[in-house]
Amino acid sequence: MEFDLTSDQLVIKKAVRELCGKFPDEYWRKMDEEHEFPWDFYNAFAEGGWLGMAIPEQYGGAGMGVTEAALLLEEVAASGAAMNGCSPLHPTIFGINTVTKHGSDEMREEVLPQAANGSLHVCFGLTEPDAGTDTSRISTFAKKDGSGYVISGRKVWITKAAQSTKMVLACRTTRREEVSKSTDGISLFLIDIDPEKVQLQAIPKMGRNAVQSYQVFIDELRVPESARVGEEGKGFRYLLDGLNPERVLLAHESLGIGTAALEKATTYANERVVFDRPIGQNQGIAFPLAEAHMRLEAARLMARKAAWLYDRGQKCGAEANMAKYLCADAAFFAADRAMQTHGGMGYAREYDVERYFREARLMRLAPVSQEMVLNYLSMHALGLPKSY
Repeated sequence: MEFDLTSDQLVIKKAVRELCGKFPDEYWRKMDEEHEFPWDFYNAFAEGGWLGMAIPEQYGGAGMGVTEAALLLEEVAASGAAMNGCSPLHPTIFGINTVTKHGSDEMREEVLPQAANGSLHVCFGLTEPDAGTDTSRISTFAKKDGSGYVISGRKVWITKAAQSTKMVLACRTTRREEVSKSTDGISLFLIDIDPEKVQLQAIPKMGRNAVQSYQVFIDELRVPESARVGEEGKGFRYLLDGLNPERVLLAHESLGIGTAALEKATTYANERVVFDRPIGQNQGIAFPLAEAHMRLEAARLMARKAAWLYDRGQKCGAEANMAKYLCADAAFFAADRAMQTHGGMGYAREYDVERYFREARLMRLAPVSQEMVLNYLSMHALGLPKSY
């Protein structure tokens, strides 16, 4: 494994950093407070050609790997955009990977060029209120009907649904009680978000308010068979293909948030004078920030390793999950210490660290909780019995 980034990767980081510099903290503070989708930011990245970086070249993308996508998103988060900046880009940059890998030629030709140029927004519909982490218990059902399917069901925590025209949707095509293995009988569809059949309800939430999350209600939505991604009943297997890169990307986004928080804290610690000395001269301030730096650097090594393994087609389930866990914890520690460094002003919106704090806390929950990561590692890395 090479620790140095390639010249191309360094160019990506520099270019993204410069582009993000046009959208300072004041912009993100306003987007978050007003619950306004950051269209100017999204369009700037679309015009720059960044949205297609992981889409194959034959469909108008750059054909790069998850490492390059992760570096881009880390820079976005580190600019102060945090998850309000990453979430608009993430689904297009890599979330459509399921279609790239398993969609028909016709589906790829229709969707991927539009995703690459930013004209098509796609969201991902998996989580359900009564299933949670247990994907085998989703109940949204696609009933075969002639040459197509009729879909009804409910999804929750669907990011960017209102800005999207299509959704990659996980449904059951065979009831759970009718399959021998609980994860069989799940299929993926690429559906149009038809407002007559698909109703959206925004979820009021703690943070990342520039990008809303939604409850989605689907009622008798008819789709053609060509809307199915891959083979019927094999959707869970396709979902697994996307789990590791998703964890790698979110790990790097966490690193970016932690980096932004630590930079704010160190600047404040150098400039804030109390008792005739900068507060950063006090070990009670300096040591926690030094520890935050160490945690972020150690977590970054695991995240880079997971990306490196994935891009080489090697097994990386344990590494991807460890990266997600370690980066989320390191980011939250850094954001918490940044708030503590600022004292009472850390609670004020004008200093931005409270926003980083709120968004860093999310990373310990999504896309998989820290506890579920430990469950995975207990079973797959240590060979211990399944505990759930």
